[in-house]
Amino acid sequence: MQKLLSRPLSNPPPPKRSFSYLFSHSVSKTTYDPPFSPISKPPKPKPKPPDPTPNRNPTPIKSSLPFDFRHSYSETDPTLEPIGFREPKRFSPFGPGRLDREWTGTSAPVRDEVDSCLVEEERIRVLGDPLTEEEIEELVEKYRHSDCARQINLGKNGVTHNMLDDIHNHWKRAEAVRIKCLGVPTLDMDNVCFHLEEKSGGKIIYRHINILILYRGRNYDPQNQPVIPLMLWKPYAPIYPKLVKNIADGLTFEETKEMRNRGLHSPALMKLTRNGVYVNVVARVREAFETEEVIRLDCTHVGMSDCKRIGVKLRDLAPCVPILFKDEQIILWRGKRDQERNSDISDANAKSSGA
Repeated sequence: MQKLLSRPLSNPPPPKRSFSYLFSHSVSKTTYDPPFSPISKPPKPKPKPPDPTPNRNPTPIKSSLPFDFRHSYSETDPTLEPIGFREPKRFSPFGPGRLDREWTGTSAPVRDEVDSCLVEEERIRVLGDPLTEEEIEELVEKYRHSDCARQINLGKNGVTHNMLDDIHNHWKRAEAVRIKCLGVPTLDMDNVCFHLEEKSGGKIIYRHINILILYRGRNYDPQNQPVIPLMLWKPYAPIYPKLVKNIADGLTFEETKEMRNRGLHSPALMKLTRNGVYVNVVARVREAFETEEVIRLDCTHVGMSDCKRIGVKLRDLAPCVPILFKDEQIILWRGKRDQERNSDISDANAKSSGA
């Protein structure tokens, strides 16, 4: 038995080989290409040398538009002079050296004199013959719906300068454009319509509450639209005199304080929403001033900046005197109307007796 165990086996089994070992020996090293072999990257192109003479002074753009360029045309008053500026006047929003007009801090005035008669004649020529009722109905039906692709939204900045470029871009492919107005400019839609027609040269053929349709004209040439240099950023608003005085004109300090307290504790005439439609606010304020001396407008969530814009417009349109802006509430005083009426009546009686 010991002899059998000590004798070696005649044919021992071959050792087991792994699959990778067999595969590597079955394929020669010269023909083997692993599946994830690194791919040689193409050489990076050499950067071009910089131009030794760069164009540091580009040719300024010259526009033939016959009006002063402003950021907003409908929400600024050209006759009101600011008392200060928040940035130097040399910072033109059109970019340095890109416009042949000088920026004054509020506008870029026209350099050459403008002949208003020639401007009006050119506008009449572009508009052509008036549209018939059938043509107006066809255009209105095409562009008045909310799913119209040719629409421009007019916000709290009103008719802005860059909006003119948007209008002419739509006019390249369509006869009219739909304009949806929201926010503070809807207090005075007549002003919005005036500036849209004057600055664009078109004509408003449809107006319903806050929806406008602006027609380009029969003889409008899409290939020859006016040059409109774009504003690269919104300029800082200049500093104007205070809207609300400590003591209202025609009142004493105690009377002003009493008016403010009465307005804060009075029921709100109406509540305004953010970016809403305010086309009926002026009429409601005028009607309320027939019986009330001071009224309150609830402008919660509207924002203080929009509250002041609303107060400025109501001051000129109602007219009235804003005496307080607090916690997004607007307090308006109708002013010394009774005294003015009495003085007018006495003046009329004096003239009639003297005659």
